[in-house]
Formats: sequence, structure tokens, C-alpha cells
Amino acid sequence: MPSVKIPKKSTFTDMTPFVDVAFLILSFFIMATKFKPPESVEIKTPGSVLSQEMPTNNAVMISFDSANRVFFTVLSEKDDSKHNAIIQGINTSQNLGLTSAEMNQFKKIYMVGVPFANLKELLNTPEKDQKPSEWPGIPVSDTLNNQLEWWVREAKSAFQGEKLDFLIKGDGNSKYPAFSAVMDALKKNDQLKYHLVTSLEGVPTGSELDKLQVKKQQ
Repeated sequence: MPSVKIPKKSTFTDMTPFVDVAFLILSFFIMATKFKPPESVEIKTPGSVLSQEMPTNNAVMISFDSANRVFFTVLSEKDDSKHNAIIQGINTSQNLGLTSAEMNQFKKIYMVGVPFANLKELLNTPEKDQKPSEWPGIPVSDTLNNQLEWWVREAKSAFQGEKLDFLIKGDGNSKYPAFSAVMDALKKNDQLKYHLVTSLEGVPTGSELDKLQVKKQQ
């Protein structure tokens, strides 16, 4: 029996709708994405194999650079009341005499790196004129005057009843006393759990972060 040859036909796919959808998605992400603020102080973190994603909300970051200057940052994108509670607590405990307008400026500052005596001046400095690279850092070297202890205490009080992550970001060239002073401030507040922020070198296969990334790609 003779075989039947099926004629071949060329296919044509109109890609116009796909291009439109791609541009709509791109436009959405451009408008909805909140970009990370630029690094105010250069900190070269040690490398490690990353196994989980760094928290970006309901967290406190304590960082110190190669000159052992310590900085404090509140990461709370959804609730400004946390910033307000922390600065009000600091104002009361340290008797700084800050005005409501000055305390309202605290939520606009990405990080604090000055002693309590200079905090009022910092809050009155326009954002464009703030130079974290010239700040002396939060005093921590004196065990009797470790001011970071008060910042940690007020942060825990502000987030009381909620999950709060503590992140420690240290320069690879910093000295041990700076790290030890940060640990002392946490211990005095019964905060024994924290995350170490390091540079990304790889994501282990099968880790929680690896599973999360695979899920996002699906």
C-alpha cells in the first residue's frame, strides 16, 4: 500500500503579545522595586558559603569597619513606629532633651555612628550633609560606657512580642576587641542569637536558600 506523505507547513507565531507582556512585567518591577541605599561606610566582609537569605525587615544591623568604628542600623520597612520607639527610649534613658522634630528625623537616618553627646547634632544635620565616613562610631571600648548596649536594649523593647533578628557585619580587617565589645553589648541584653553577614561565595545545593531560589525560578 502506497505511503501517504503529509505535506509540511511552516508555522508562524506572532510574538507581539509576548513582547507586550514582557514590557509590562519589566515596568512593574522597575516601579515596585525598593533599591538598597548605598553603603555609607566601606566594610569588606569575609567570604563564606551562604546558606540562607539575610533578613531585611524586623532586624537590627550592627556593623564595624576596619578602623573598629561601630554603627547601628534599624531595618524596619513596614513600621516607622519602631524607629520612633527606639529614639524616644534613647532620649529618655540618656536625658538628651531631643525635640519631637529631631526624633522624627531618626527614621530618615540609615545608620547611627556617633556618641550620645553628638546625636542631637546628627539629627539636625540635613541628610545630604551627613558624612558617615567621618563619624567616630558608637563608643564601645569602655566596658563601663558601652553605648551600643543602650541601642540594643531599646531595639528589643521596641520589637517586644515580635521576631527580631540581629545582624553583625564586620570588616575582615577589624580587630577582635571591636567584635568582643559588640558581643558584650548583646550579652548584657540577653541576646545570644545573631546572624553574621558575609560576602556571597556560593549557595550550597539542597540548603534552604537553594530551595527558595529554585522555587522562585519555577
